Amino acid sequence: MDYDPPASSVLGILQISFVAFITATEMPQLHRHEEEKFFLNVRGQREALPSIRDSPTKQLSVVVPSYNEEKRLPVMMDEALGYLEDRQKQDPTFTYEVIIVDDGSKDQTSKVAFKYCQKYGSDKVRVITLVKNRGKGGAIRMGVFSSRGKKILMADADGATKFPDIEKLEKGLNDLQPWPDQMAIACGSRAHLEKESIAQRSYFRTLLMYGFHFLVWFLCVKGIRDTQCGFKLLTREAASRTFSSLHIERWAFDVELLYIAQFFKIPIAEIAVNWTEIEGSKLVPFWSWLQMGKDLLFIRLRYLIGAWRLEQTRKMN
Repeated sequence: MDYDPPASSVLGILQISFVAFITATEMPQLHRHEEEKFFLNVRGQREALPSIRDSPTKQLSVVVPSYNEEKRLPVMMDEALGYLEDRQKQDPTFTYEVIIVDDGSKDQTSKVAFKYCQKYGSDKVRVITLVKNRGKGGAIRMGVFSSRGKKILMADADGATKFPDIEKLEKGLNDLQPWPDQMAIACGSRAHLEKESIAQRSYFRTLLMYGFHFLVWFLCVKGIRDTQCGFKLLTREAASRTFSSLHIERWAFDVELLYIAQFFKIPIAEIAVNWTEIEGSKLVPFWSWLQMGKDLLFIRLRYLIGAWRLEQTRKMN
């Protein structure tokens, strides 16, 4: 039997909604393997990782998700630690930690990262090695839940954003005060570089970019032009609230994170940062955009049909 266009469209939506519902996980998977509950100190001895439910003991935690980053990680770490050490010398009250989360790498990422632990000490640099690859969002969540900072910075291992730009995010975060329930987020943004990037991209990649931005705006997040920049600063309370509700673990996790933040009415500032294209991206343009487009649709549908729920009173798992 043939369906007229409206009927077939309704049937298609119902089918997609059904798939979205039956494939949805009811709660975020927060399981840690036994090996993921510890980090190695400078002497190579295992120590238990802290919890985000603990009181903060550092001013800043930097979480760096890393998958097969043995070549790009040193450049980023040298710049980040150089900045952080200089800042601490100028202000001895400033305290920090850098948490590298090896997301099931097949190369020597953990070994390379551990050299920084040996150089700076395990109070400042810690390496969490995941048993299997979880995806960028899953890796960051593991780092966030093991952090000690009052503020938590997400930073990509490629070093595409210059680390001193954290001061721009800190100012943006402070400008949002007073923070409701001590929650606020400052997102680094490359939106101001859009014209320049379009000139360097192929027509096809530009079309994909605009399509993705439209889907983000239409389905999930309003008012944020660049949801995907990996440079984001959150208060500890905002990180706890959003990451404890997160379902998406791969590339589209940023969108769900901001969707959750807007649901909880967490104030968000979008701050222009310096950004440079770095070779070695794990994104495969067409297939990665296609996967993210599917994730965006499923994020919206799963919350819309009640497969996923957010509660104002929800506590951290």
